[in-house]
Amino acid sequence: MRTLRAALGALLFLILLAGPLDAYALIYAEDYYELYHRHLNQSTDDIMENIIWLERALSTDFRNPLYALGRVETAEQWARYRALFRMHVNLELIKLYRTFGSKYQKVTAYFFNYPWKRQNLESLDTAETLYRQAYYYWSQARQVAAEAWTMRSQRLEGLEAWVTEDFRIVTGALDYQKILDSDLRKIQKVRADFQSMGAGTY
Repeated sequence: MRTLRAALGALLFLILLAGPLDAYALIYAEDYYELYHRHLNQSTDDIMENIIWLERALSTDFRNPLYALGRVETAEQWARYRALFRMHVNLELIKLYRTFGSKYQKVTAYFFNYPWKRQNLESLDTAETLYRQAYYYWSQARQVAAEAWTMRSQRLEGLEAWVTEDFRIVTGALDYQKILDSDLRKIQKVRADFQSMGAGTY
């Protein structure tokens, strides 16, 4: 007990010694974007946290161009930067929703899954809802990609990956409409397999 009191006393002393600590205020879109982080094994909590950060990045004002994530020197470059940023964040949200949906998607309806047929069907419904949400971000990404493409003469240093994403979208090399359509077709197939299962299956 005496050791615990000593430890708590030492901790209190250190806190008082440190004085007030200033928290880093999240103000700008880039601040929220920088909180976004990829995990090797993403839990649903990690995915939801990242969705929150990116959603806030889309709904928040940008930093002064001096503190942008790439080199911005002109008003025209600044306009392209903002469009590319929004495009990129929307693409990352699509990836997150697809990863989120995959957590609930059953790839195959095995006969021995019959006792959990209802739960599996509910899980497929959740996966479908998450995949369908990604369509919204794809429409947004395409819209701002087209906007950014009209300003492609404005070179941006340090954002080459975003520029490549823009190019892939406008040329059709990247088409999440097709990818998401394929995701939903797979769900429909597995759902049909589960729905056809009868009590005698197991």
